Amino acid sequence: MKLSILMPVYNERTVVERCVSLVVTAPLPENMDRELVIVDDCSTDGTWEILQRLAAGFPQICLFRHERNAGKGAAVRTAIEKATGDFSLIQDADLEYDPSEYPRLLKPLLDGHADAVFGSRYMAGEQTRILPFWHSMINKGLTLVSNMFCNLNLTDMETCYKVFRTDLLKSIPIRSDRFGFEPEIVMKSAKRKFRIYEVPISYHGRTYEEGKKIGWIDGLKALGVILKFWLIDDLYAAPYGRGVLNNLTGTPQYLSWLARKLRPHVGDAVLEIGAGIGNISGRLMARRVLYVAAEKDPLHLHALRNRFLRTPNVVVQRIDPEVPQDLTGLENCFDTVLCLNVLEYLDAPDRVVRSLSTTLKPGGVLIVLVPRGPSLFGTLDRSLGHKRRYSVADARRLMESQGFVVDKLFGFNKAGTPPWFAYAKLLGSRTINKPVLKVFDKTVWLWRRLDGLMPWPALSLIVVARKPAAPAPAAAARQSGEAARQMSSPNAS
Repeated sequence: MKLSILMPVYNERTVVERCVSLVVTAPLPENMDRELVIVDDCSTDGTWEILQRLAAGFPQICLFRHERNAGKGAAVRTAIEKATGDFSLIQDADLEYDPSEYPRLLKPLLDGHADAVFGSRYMAGEQTRILPFWHSMINKGLTLVSNMFCNLNLTDMETCYKVFRTDLLKSIPIRSDRFGFEPEIVMKSAKRKFRIYEVPISYHGRTYEEGKKIGWIDGLKALGVILKFWLIDDLYAAPYGRGVLNNLTGTPQYLSWLARKLRPHVGDAVLEIGAGIGNISGRLMARRVLYVAAEKDPLHLHALRNRFLRTPNVVVQRIDPEVPQDLTGLENCFDTVLCLNVLEYLDAPDRVVRSLSTTLKPGGVLIVLVPRGPSLFGTLDRSLGHKRRYSVADARRLMESQGFVVDKLFGFNKAGTPPWFAYAKLLGSRTINKPVLKVFDKTVWLWRRLDGLMPWPALSLIVVARKPAAPAPAAAARQSGEAARQMSSPNAS
């Protein structure tokens, strides 16, 4: 295994050589290699020349330089892009933190308990330098505010020592260029439901006379960053067509309304295709004998495994519904298959419906949620990756063409149709912002009561389609005899 140590550096000529030597010789767990990714943020005091000399002497160092000073967050962002290790640890170049504590920081990750580990200066470490009261109070106050907005109970949000699984860290977009990196990464880790651990660390803080750079203005900016990323769900570095799933985590009333509509049709053994990050799984899995939450996306699979780590009736499994082989071994296993917001993304939805049919027991139910109204197709659909929207006739035809009998087909969420039309057709928008979603969610109690009274069609369609039950043996024999008589009749030709 390999640890990537990410070191942003700016004007640290008096301490950087000592810091680098401690980092490259720091103890690591057995069988772990290291790389030190240093990003010089356009230092002007001779630091760059020192770093070039050190990089020539230590093969573990990968050295990069910004042509203009952009801030700690920008330097960390560059370092993340260059990291190649299994884990990534952020290390300032100012000697305030002790590299000898790397094994302590890595242990929860290596034990498989954590996705991220933060080193806390306010837990009982071996030694901590006493620093000015108000500086500590500001740090603790920012941590309190951050905890309130991201619903964590961290003791030290602003700590430098943060260690992540590198694949997860690379998947998070870093937008802050300066010290706002700390609250941003905490907020996004919380929203992504990472398993976060804290461990106590030593702290040898500097005063401003000794070179400390962060100031009270950065504290005010941190408050703005907390509020910004509480409102905005900017959680994935790559554009995810189903990124709307993450916005829906902030619409619990809408999700509960949808779950209430689905629950009467859900049986004891359930397969959910395209479970995403578990928005619906978490509301429907209770009291089921078996609930298989299936996903093909590795980041969503990770979120599902974290969410249902200690839920014995939930199994998380990688399944691509467009690959029939992924369903091998699941034939006739389930009485319910959920396919919610999946078919609109597929090139061949009929083949997927046919494959899902094999997983159902005779008489089992396929429940499908799809966007309704081809005339509503617009910029929002294109940005989400939708290939189509369905009419009632389209949805019925799709199910019946694959041998299903449609038990129920009904609209859902009429209140969403006018704003979708406005955003997608009139304004040409590619996203619906989170404040609008929050207002909608807070008023779901009203919209669900008025849903049947609104005169226009709904935004989505829910289809409950049943796989025909196998004929009983006696009935099958009668059918076979009748078929044989017809074949032997003179008029059979």
